[in-house]
Amino acid sequence: MKFLQKSNIQKTIIVVSDLHLGAGAIVNHRHNFLEDFHYDKELIEFIEYHSSGYYLDREVELIINGDFFDLLSVPFVKYFDDEFWSEKASLDKLKLILDAHYGVIQAIRDFLSYPNNKVVYILGNHDAELVFESLRNYLSEQIPENDRSKFRILTNDETVYIPVEGVVLKHGHEYELAHQYSIKNCIATDINYNKYFIPPWGSYYVTRVINKFKEGRDYINAVRPVNKFIINGIIYDPLYTIRFIFANFYYFLMVRFVMIFKQNKKIIEVFSHVKNEVHLFQNYESLTEEYLTSDPNIKALIVGHTHDPIFREYDDGSIFINTGTWTKMYNLDFGKNFNGAKLTFARIDINEKNLENNAKFDHLDISLNEWRGRSDLPFVSFR
Repeated sequence: MKFLQKSNIQKTIIVVSDLHLGAGAIVNHRHNFLEDFHYDKELIEFIEYHSSGYYLDREVELIINGDFFDLLSVPFVKYFDDEFWSEKASLDKLKLILDAHYGVIQAIRDFLSYPNNKVVYILGNHDAELVFESLRNYLSEQIPENDRSKFRILTNDETVYIPVEGVVLKHGHEYELAHQYSIKNCIATDINYNKYFIPPWGSYYVTRVINKFKEGRDYINAVRPVNKFIINGIIYDPLYTIRFIFANFYYFLMVRFVMIFKQNKKIIEVFSHVKNEVHLFQNYESLTEEYLTSDPNIKALIVGHTHDPIFREYDDGSIFINTGTWTKMYNLDFGKNFNGAKLTFARIDINEKNLENNAKFDHLDISLNEWRGRSDLPFVSFR
């Protein structure tokens, strides 16, 4: 267990991802089965804690590493299917989310009121509609004008953010073809100058398959690994699971395979493209280990997206972190078996005095932690 040290730390960087704030647990007097975030109190305390006490004497940077808002899971807007992706619909969805989680937004306002604090927002795949300037402006307007310069939303196509030398952040959807989108080329305008977001096919899959099946089984997208979920589902809930498998197969066959085949007549290239697209929930450790260990200028890579909290330190001292999620998950793997939410976050303490040492990254203390609520020691080492 790591104990907090008051002295010698000039800056603390806190990284969270995949909180998936939705339209609220109750919408129009009905239960909202698409709401995955139920930890407003814990999140508010978490934000307040990092803007109080001895944190007042240091710079604190809160990094939201994607999927903070879940704009794919807000069906309570009066628009047709295609209009769901319009700028107007996206703004209405954002307003519903902000109203439902007002306390969280107020906590961020209070956090930014301190002169040494700032917030950086990195887009993921569930909040990609923030590419609309009107949504970014509306979100920024929730912050008092005097503090808006300390609230930054990354909007360029450079999906990598480096808060301190040696530490690289990205949401992680970039590794999966199904969720990739170009910030520069994902907005279309019709003849009436209405703007529409062009989502990756993975976003269509969420809205047209996952959301529909969550009405009957709200855990449908929260079980890992997927193959064990399917096996258990066939044994204990065969009818619903078979329907879910068929819906996935039919959607992928009709929406992806047939369309790609029409666009590309070379059957080998079609199969190769399809194979790449079905690589969902990839093992980021294997994908990123070479990236980390081959570059001596990178100490740590921090991602999210897969909802699987991971801390891995390689032989050369480089670190891979997946910050996990603040939503309920169910893991069927031995050694990872847990039900519920682990409120995990990455923490980077910067001690500039250690720069005097010969080791390049000795001034960085990087960890993955689990928030347990306010106490004398409100988090424990995840390892």
